[in-house]
Amino acid sequence: MRKTSTALVTLALLGSLTACAQSTSYDRQLGEEVNYGGLEAVTRTNTAIMSGEIDAMAHLNTRFRSEVPSTVTFDFNSAVLTAEARSVLSRQADWIRQFPELRFSVYGHTDLVGSNAYNNALGKRRAQAVVDFFASQGISRNRLQALVSFGKTQPVIATPGPEQANRRTVTEVAGFAKRSGPPLNGKYAQIIFREYVESATRKHPQNTRIVTQTNPGD
Repeated sequence: MRKTSTALVTLALLGSLTACAQSTSYDRQLGEEVNYGGLEAVTRTNTAIMSGEIDAMAHLNTRFRSEVPSTVTFDFNSAVLTAEARSVLSRQADWIRQFPELRFSVYGHTDLVGSNAYNNALGKRRAQAVVDFFASQGISRNRLQALVSFGKTQPVIATPGPEQANRRTVTEVAGFAKRSGPPLNGKYAQIIFREYVESATRKHPQNTRIVTQTNPGD
């Protein structure tokens, strides 16, 4: 009980820091995008997370999708990453590196052309291509999984012909990197705390000295 109370007090104190700082896409408080209304709303959100009212994984995925594109597409019958896909995945990799506590899954999809068996295999190759790209960017494979190929079972656009929007992979937050240690909500609090500590070392964009010169006779 004492540990829970301490964590809640810590979150409340951290929330007060957020109210005074200008946030960016990577250094704003987890929970800030759920409710608006200042410090009180942020504190309520964090309390709800700690009490289990908000699922941490769903919340992290909402933040991930709001800050970077979670989907890349492929050419017809191909698992080769296009230049555009690599650009998007580079942004995803930047986000993933911000959160070493987290694991990520990549899901492969195809359009409706071809058999189920062929498309399941193609979707898997596409997901694996994304995981390989992340690994090439220095992200540990222990944090990456190409778990599922949905093949052609989940089209974005229900058309029987070739459709690029359906030929895609989707990256999602899968869980926490280490299974030992504090429970899920405790680990979520650790992420919040780490982000606040790091944000304190970043130079505030408005912390510049303004020197005003006046004439001697003024």
